[in-house]
Amino acid sequence: MERTSTDSSHGLVGQSPQICHIRRLIEKLAQSRAPVLLLGESGTGKEVVARAIHNANPAGDLVTIDCGALVGPLVESELFGHTKGAFTGAAEAKKGLIEVADGGTAFFDEIGDLPLDMQVKLLRLLQEHEFRPVGSLKQHTVNIRVIAATHHDLAHDVERGVFRQDLYYRLNIVKVKLPALRERKEDIPALIEHFMRRFGKNYRLTPEALALMMDYDWPGNVRELQNCIERMVAINSGPVLHTPDLPTALQNHHEASQPGCAAAVAAGAETAKLPLMRTPPRQTTLFLPAIEKETILKALDETRGDRAKAAQMLGIGRTTLYRKLKEYKIEN
Repeated sequence: MERTSTDSSHGLVGQSPQICHIRRLIEKLAQSRAPVLLLGESGTGKEVVARAIHNANPAGDLVTIDCGALVGPLVESELFGHTKGAFTGAAEAKKGLIEVADGGTAFFDEIGDLPLDMQVKLLRLLQEHEFRPVGSLKQHTVNIRVIAATHHDLAHDVERGVFRQDLYYRLNIVKVKLPALRERKEDIPALIEHFMRRFGKNYRLTPEALALMMDYDWPGNVRELQNCIERMVAINSGPVLHTPDLPTALQNHHEASQPGCAAAVAAGAETAKLPLMRTPPRQTTLFLPAIEKETILKALDETRGDRAKAAQMLGIGRTTLYRKLKEYKIEN
């Protein structure tokens, strides 16, 4: 049975070229124990990919290490553990996160936030597969796969002296760049469907609401979209969600975009009064059937059936418009 875009064995939703490429990488990386460096903006799904790599060839546990939370004098103890009496309050020996991950995968989330002194110790761990608990004179050997993730530009951090160059090169054996959601907007409908199912709702969006979500750039990426859907289904009884049901950020985006449209019309550009389709300039084709058909009909209505003007207003060629008219059986 073929899996759908919302039923991925890797937990990655969508069929954009970027996501399909990452799925293929996951299959390959799962067969290796080499370090993997995941790069991407916050909310792009770096932890999802880390779990996918681990789950594709599971061995041991996946232990997540939040480097941004490793602060204060007990950082080394959290990572490498300590012996009894190693410091005041150490009433008994304790395993660190690295030892807990032995035989499995250690996922260093936001590796760019790891303190410099701990970067030295992590480098030794990667090179020698050894560590020493606080208060111990004995080296411990572990077998772990290391996956690191960050939204930082680590190469720039190396230049600034806040990240070790040798550690960067050791981690940067296999690099996976996760795209921002604004770079794969064709996956938004599938993601919406996925999150609706996750929150147990069978709601649907009006074409206008969906078009607005397609137009929005999602600075918080997939995480922001997930929060948006969770909010909408929590405060609305459905089954249809309208534009006013969208969160404030999207409402503000919608309002801010209106003066630009009015200015274009005032300047003489014969653009349609269509809040439905304001796709980025690089997207010249329409890709959502429900929105597409309604947008074409509105454009034809605005131009009184003038197909040349309608194509211009929609930002597509006349040949494309004629093909779409035939595809949707639109008589004009």
